[in-house]
Amino acid sequence: MNNDRMNGRREKHEDAVSPVIGVMLMLVVTIIIAAVISGFAGELVGTTEKAPQLVMDVEIKNTGDMWTSWVVFDIKSVSEPIHTRDLRIATSWRTTNKTANDGSIITGGATVAAGVENTNYTTSDAGTTGQFRMVSPIGHGQGVTQLQEFEYQKTVPPYDPGQYFGNYTLTVGTAMRQSPARYGPAHRNDLAADVYLELYEYHPTHIERDQRDSVQAILGKDWTHLRVGDVVDIKITHIPSGQVIFDKSVVVQG
Repeated sequence: MNNDRMNGRREKHEDAVSPVIGVMLMLVVTIIIAAVISGFAGELVGTTEKAPQLVMDVEIKNTGDMWTSWVVFDIKSVSEPIHTRDLRIATSWRTTNKTANDGSIITGGATVAAGVENTNYTTSDAGTTGQFRMVSPIGHGQGVTQLQEFEYQKTVPPYDPGQYFGNYTLTVGTAMRQSPARYGPAHRNDLAADVYLELYEYHPTHIERDQRDSVQAILGKDWTHLRVGDVVDIKITHIPSGQVIFDKSVVVQG
């Protein structure tokens, strides 16, 4: 009897051990799987490129005349040199239609992508005669390397290809600046020697419907509607990280 009772107790004890071991094994497997997944996720996060930091001053000026109107990006600080091939610039704005002069609203803006031609216009002034195709904004100063031998950074077209957006690097001392071409009274209308363009007017033959100068490339075809106090929203995206590294509303000056 005592042996039977002892055997019975032993059998019950052995039955009770199996579920405990099973639960412990499941916990161990779960912990291992969780550790693997965590490590894999950590590797994925670690491979995401960190976005650089960018600080710059932006000035947009529209007086209606080519010599006193411009767009300037002045780089003040970067966490590291930023190549423009990794950037995309987007501008947008909203104002009243100055052509219709009826209070209607007009919107505009543009997107600048590295290596994508966005500027194409014709000139006939001494020293800048021809048809020019380029990627604006044009770079000046630090971070800009000429691609054509014996060429300096130019302030008027034709520019060195090293100055095209997508071919230079942003660092402290880099400036991206553009002025409109054949715009306003400073440019005489070639159709008549004694006729000058009106304020906020482009030359009808040099900037045609299918052409675009550097300021139009940055602000959009209808940027001439912008006046003092209007606001242009500017965003610069760092493509490798997908992060917006510059986001600012710039007030137009006159």
